[in-house]
Amino acid sequence: MPMEDAVTLDLDILDFADEFTHCFTGECRVNILPILFQINTAIARNAELPEVIESILDVMRNRLRMQRGMLMLYDRSSATIFIHESFGLTEEQKARGVYAPGEGITGKVVETGKAIVVPHLRESPDFLDRTQSHPDRSRARTAFFAVPISLGRKVLGTICGERVYINQRLLKQDVELVAMIASLIAPAVELYLIEKIDKVRLENENRRLKNALKRRFKPSNIIGNSKPMQAVYDLIGKVAATKATVLILGESGVGKELVANAIHYNSQSAEGPFIKANCAALPESLAESELFGHEKGSFTGALNLHKGYFEQADGGTIFLDEVGELSLTMQAKLLRVLQDRTFERVGGAKPVKVDLRIIAATNRDLGEMVAEGTFREDLYYRLNVFPITIPPLRERGSDVITLADHFVTAFSKENGRDIKRISTPAIDMLMAYHWPGNVRELENVIERSVILAEEGVIHSYDLPPSLQTPKESGTGFGASLESKIRAVEYEMIVEALKTSNGNVGEAAKELGLTRRMLGVRMERHNLNYKTFRAADAPRRD
Repeated sequence: MPMEDAVTLDLDILDFADEFTHCFTGECRVNILPILFQINTAIARNAELPEVIESILDVMRNRLRMQRGMLMLYDRSSATIFIHESFGLTEEQKARGVYAPGEGITGKVVETGKAIVVPHLRESPDFLDRTQSHPDRSRARTAFFAVPISLGRKVLGTICGERVYINQRLLKQDVELVAMIASLIAPAVELYLIEKIDKVRLENENRRLKNALKRRFKPSNIIGNSKPMQAVYDLIGKVAATKATVLILGESGVGKELVANAIHYNSQSAEGPFIKANCAALPESLAESELFGHEKGSFTGALNLHKGYFEQADGGTIFLDEVGELSLTMQAKLLRVLQDRTFERVGGAKPVKVDLRIIAATNRDLGEMVAEGTFREDLYYRLNVFPITIPPLRERGSDVITLADHFVTAFSKENGRDIKRISTPAIDMLMAYHWPGNVRELENVIERSVILAEEGVIHSYDLPPSLQTPKESGTGFGASLESKIRAVEYEMIVEALKTSNGNVGEAAKELGLTRRMLGVRMERHNLNYKTFRAADAPRRD
């Protein structure tokens, strides 16, 4: 096999058994066999991988007389190959030795699962010298090799060596020897990656997600800057630092769950679980089991012990959404948990104690329900320790446009659309509408409009029929074809005048009309160019 150029080796350790015992090359390799036995023994007694690696690098440095040696590991989650341990490199050089699969010699070994030998580094275009440890003169006669650490077809890393070889047979023997070592340590390397690298990665990912959740549900990141919402933010900031029970009130769709999230993720128990229980969706027959759990065999089908929502939330927060929908029986059981934080599972006699915060929410008038006898008065007062009322969207003024812009950005990205803005007539319609479905309805309206919009703008005719009324659009047009045409004409003229700062000539040019024709249409729609002219705009009419 020619060694002048880089080659890829399919290694079979049986092929070199006879060569391995020969010492005519000047460097006898017979004395390496006890070291192999030592490495294998260390692996067999479940020695830590660092101890095994230390022995391997010691063999390469002192027995094989190598200038540099590296054991590199492959982190599949990040698709990076990095130097785990080495000799002949400084810490700074070691930190720079990071590769992707297919990148450089090491990357190609990981990608193909085959060893690569480079007899002369100066002749290899694949040698990247990312560690910056090879001045040009040092690469003249240096040989470099990398062998994969593989388990089955899975490449876990590489072992790399570097030195000057006068005898090419000796280079081949060293490559085959290191390949044998790599095959011995492969199981230990896989366990190490699972226990160390993957564990650290998962811990980091978990930490990143928790931090992302904290950022997402910070009160300052809840969309809306109106005065009513500022008052809500102030209450969130005050109660989050405590463990007080919170009752969130407001119409459907105002964002009660978002406020509950903000309270939890800004509290001292933010690292604990946040469990959501929709009381309206719990069937009467299963509500107790779902909330408080059940013991094995407590009823037909109870094959195993089940921990309910309260037990799952231990150390964190439970959010009881639509708490006004609970039956009187369940209200009585909930009252005890609020009083002393203890309960029994269904079929159990042993009290279960939990340490958690309770946040409840409802769109119903609990005071009125108490008067009617459908909600327990004592439970109402237990829940109503710190009430927060979320204002409906119709009372939040400019928040409608702030939220609409936010949803346009989000849904444009989600649907691969390039929607840049909402037209003025469409804004007028959004502001005039009473929003009975609150933020949830606005979100649905914007998602629909983003899908329908063309030319990067949401126009009034992209909004749903529920908003297309004379009162809300301000146009006074009916539903006939002629009226719809006039509505589109009206909006196009308004947009052109707005773009030209009230310059009738420029607006007419943009619309493909003469100045006189545009003037007639403006008079028809009762539009005045002065309405669209900024105070400092030049007057060229």
